[in-house]
Amino acid sequence: MKAIKDMIRTVPDFPKKGIQFRDITTLLSDPDGLRLTIDTFCERYKDRGIEAVVGIEARGFILGSAVAYKLGVGFVPVRKKGKLPGNVERFEYDLEYGTDTVEIHSDALHKGTKVLLIDDLLATGGTCLAAAQLVEKVGGVVEEIAFIVDLPDLKGRDRLLKRGYRIFALCKFEGD
Repeated sequence: MKAIKDMIRTVPDFPKKGIQFRDITTLLSDPDGLRLTIDTFCERYKDRGIEAVVGIEARGFILGSAVAYKLGVGFVPVRKKGKLPGNVERFEYDLEYGTDTVEIHSDALHKGTKVLLIDDLLATGGTCLAAAQLVEKVGGVVEEIAFIVDLPDLKGRDRLLKRGYRIFALCKFEGD
Protein backbone atom coordinates (compact mmCIF):
# COMPACT_ATOMS: atom_id res chain seq x y z
CA MET A 1 0.00 0.00 0.00
CA LYS A 2 1.57 3.23 -1.16
CA ALA A 3 0.00 5.35 1.60
CA ILE A 4 1.58 3.18 4.29
CA LYS A 5 4.93 2.90 2.51
CA ASP A 6 5.07 6.69 2.12
CA MET A 7 4.74 7.15 5.90
CA ILE A 8 7.74 4.94 6.71
CA ARG A 9 10.98 6.86 7.17
CA THR A 10 14.20 5.48 5.71
CA VAL A 11 17.28 6.16 7.83
CA PRO A 12 20.48 5.63 5.85
CA ASP A 13 23.50 3.95 7.45
CA PHE A 14 21.66 2.79 10.60
CA PRO A 15 22.58 0.82 12.64
CA LYS A 16 25.70 0.57 10.49
CA LYS A 17 27.01 1.90 7.20
CA GLY A 18 25.25 0.53 4.15
CA ILE A 19 21.99 -0.36 5.92
CA GLN A 20 18.79 1.42 4.89
CA PHE A 21 16.75 1.22 8.13
CA ARG A 22 12.96 1.23 7.62
CA ASP A 23 11.63 3.16 10.60
CA ILE A 24 7.95 2.43 11.25
CA THR A 25 7.75 4.87 14.18
CA THR A 26 6.77 7.62 11.73
CA LEU A 27 3.89 5.46 10.52
CA LEU A 28 2.77 4.58 14.06
CA SER A 29 2.95 8.17 15.31
CA ASP A 30 0.65 9.37 12.52
CA PRO A 31 -2.99 8.82 13.65
CA ASP A 32 -4.17 8.12 10.11
CA GLY A 33 -1.21 5.84 9.44
CA LEU A 34 -1.74 3.84 12.61
CA ARG A 35 -5.47 3.54 11.95
CA LEU A 36 -4.92 2.49 8.32
CA THR A 37 -2.35 -0.13 9.36
CA ILE A 38 -4.50 -1.72 12.06
CA ASP A 39 -7.72 -1.48 10.04
CA THR A 40 -6.08 -3.09 7.00
CA PHE A 41 -4.84 -6.03 9.05
CA CYS A 42 -8.23 -6.42 10.76
CA GLU A 43 -10.15 -6.29 7.49
CA ARG A 44 -7.96 -9.07 6.12
CA TYR A 45 -8.36 -11.33 9.16
CA LYS A 46 -11.89 -10.58 10.42
CA ASP A 47 -13.47 -13.64 8.78
CA ARG A 48 -10.52 -16.04 8.94
CA GLY A 49 -11.37 -17.66 12.29
CA ILE A 50 -8.33 -16.28 14.08
CA GLU A 51 -8.45 -17.32 17.75
CA ALA A 52 -5.29 -15.58 19.00
CA VAL A 53 -2.78 -13.02 17.80
CA VAL A 54 0.86 -13.71 18.62
CA GLY A 55 3.24 -10.75 18.48
CA ILE A 56 7.02 -10.91 18.30
CA GLU A 57 9.01 -8.69 20.66
CA ALA A 58 8.93 -5.74 20.52
CA ARG A 59 7.17 -3.96 17.68
CA GLY A 60 4.95 -6.99 17.10
CA PHE A 61 3.47 -6.19 20.53
CA ILE A 62 2.29 -2.78 19.31
CA LEU A 63 0.60 -4.18 16.23
CA GLY A 64 -0.54 -7.47 17.68
CA SER A 65 -2.34 -6.15 20.73
CA ALA A 66 -4.29 -3.60 18.67
CA VAL A 67 -5.25 -6.20 16.05
CA ALA A 68 -6.22 -8.73 18.74
CA TYR A 69 -8.41 -6.13 20.45
CA LYS A 70 -10.25 -5.27 17.23
CA LEU A 71 -10.67 -8.94 16.30
CA GLY A 72 -11.97 -9.74 19.78
CA VAL A 73 -9.31 -12.35 20.54
CA GLY A 74 -6.44 -12.67 23.00
CA PHE A 75 -2.88 -11.51 22.51
CA VAL A 76 0.15 -13.71 23.23
CA PRO A 77 3.71 -12.34 23.36
CA VAL A 78 6.80 -14.12 22.06
CA ARG A 79 9.72 -12.67 24.00
CA LYS A 80 13.48 -12.83 24.17
CA LYS A 81 14.94 -15.34 26.62
CA GLY A 82 14.40 -14.63 30.31
CA LYS A 83 11.61 -12.04 29.97
CA LEU A 84 8.57 -14.21 30.73
CA PRO A 85 7.71 -15.46 34.22
CA GLY A 86 6.43 -18.96 34.81
CA ASN A 87 6.81 -22.05 32.66
CA VAL A 88 8.00 -21.35 29.14
CA GLU A 89 8.91 -23.16 25.97
CA ARG A 90 11.93 -21.83 24.13
CA PHE A 91 13.34 -22.04 20.65
CA GLU A 92 16.98 -21.30 19.89
CA TYR A 93 17.88 -20.17 16.39
CA ASP A 94 20.97 -19.12 14.47
CA LEU A 95 21.97 -15.55 13.78
CA GLU A 96 24.68 -14.38 11.43
CA TYR A 97 27.16 -14.43 14.34
CA GLY A 98 25.83 -16.66 17.11
CA THR A 99 22.41 -17.67 18.36
CA ASP A 100 19.35 -16.16 19.99
CA THR A 101 16.37 -17.59 21.84
CA VAL A 102 12.68 -16.74 21.92
CA GLU A 103 10.15 -17.94 24.48
CA ILE A 104 6.41 -18.30 24.94
CA HIS A 105 4.40 -19.35 27.98
CA SER A 106 3.85 -23.11 27.90
CA ASP A 107 0.11 -22.66 28.45
CA ALA A 108 -0.38 -19.67 26.12
CA LEU A 109 -2.32 -21.57 23.45
CA HIS A 110 -4.66 -24.52 23.43
CA LYS A 111 -4.01 -27.35 20.99
CA GLY A 112 -5.27 -26.34 17.53
CA THR A 113 -5.61 -22.61 18.30
CA LYS A 114 -5.70 -20.74 14.98
CA VAL A 115 -3.03 -18.02 15.23
CA LEU A 116 -2.13 -14.85 13.38
CA LEU A 117 1.59 -14.23 13.93
CA ILE A 118 2.54 -10.59 13.51
CA ASP A 119 5.67 -8.44 13.45
CA ASP A 120 6.72 -5.13 11.96
CA LEU A 121 9.25 -6.18 9.35
CA LEU A 122 10.36 -9.29 7.46
CA ALA A 123 14.09 -9.32 6.72
CA THR A 124 15.92 -12.67 6.84
CA GLY A 125 13.01 -14.37 8.61
CA GLY A 126 15.08 -16.03 11.35
CA THR A 127 13.23 -14.63 14.36
CA CYS A 128 9.85 -15.07 12.69
CA LEU A 129 10.57 -18.67 11.74
CA ALA A 130 11.64 -19.38 15.32
CA ALA A 131 8.46 -17.76 16.66
CA ALA A 132 6.27 -19.76 14.25
CA GLN A 133 7.92 -23.01 15.30
CA LEU A 134 7.49 -22.02 18.94
CA VAL A 135 3.76 -21.36 18.40
CA GLU A 136 3.47 -24.85 16.92
CA LYS A 137 5.46 -26.35 19.78
CA VAL A 138 2.80 -25.17 22.26
CA GLY A 139 -0.09 -26.37 20.08
CA GLY A 140 -0.96 -23.38 17.92
CA VAL A 141 -1.62 -23.47 14.18
CA VAL A 142 -0.15 -20.54 12.24
CA GLU A 143 -2.87 -19.32 9.86
CA GLU A 144 -0.67 -16.58 8.41
CA ILE A 145 2.27 -14.36 9.26
CA ALA A 146 1.71 -10.62 8.78
CA PHE A 147 4.12 -7.71 8.53
CA ILE A 148 4.01 -4.04 7.73
CA VAL A 149 7.21 -4.23 5.67
CA ASP A 150 8.76 -6.99 3.56
CA LEU A 151 12.39 -6.64 2.48
CA PRO A 152 12.40 -9.27 -0.32
CA ASP A 153 16.09 -8.84 -1.14
CA LEU A 154 16.92 -10.43 2.24
CA LYS A 155 15.00 -13.62 1.31
CA GLY A 156 12.95 -13.96 4.51
CA ARG A 157 9.75 -14.44 2.52
CA ASP A 158 11.35 -17.27 0.53
CA ARG A 159 12.58 -18.89 3.74
CA LEU A 160 9.12 -18.82 5.35
CA LEU A 161 7.27 -19.91 2.21
CA LYS A 162 9.67 -22.84 1.84
CA ARG A 163 8.56 -23.98 5.32
CA GLY A 164 4.90 -23.80 4.27
CA TYR A 165 3.87 -20.54 5.97
CA ARG A 166 1.56 -18.02 4.32
CA ILE A 167 2.89 -14.47 4.32
CA PHE A 168 1.20 -11.07 4.05
CA ALA A 169 2.90 -7.66 4.05
CA LEU A 170 1.38 -4.22 3.64
CA CYS A 171 4.34 -2.96 1.58
CA LYS A 172 7.75 -3.90 0.18
CA PHE A 173 11.06 -2.08 -0.08
CA GLU A 174 13.09 -3.67 -2.85
CA GLY A 175 16.63 -3.04 -3.98
CA ASP A 176 17.29 0.15 -2.07
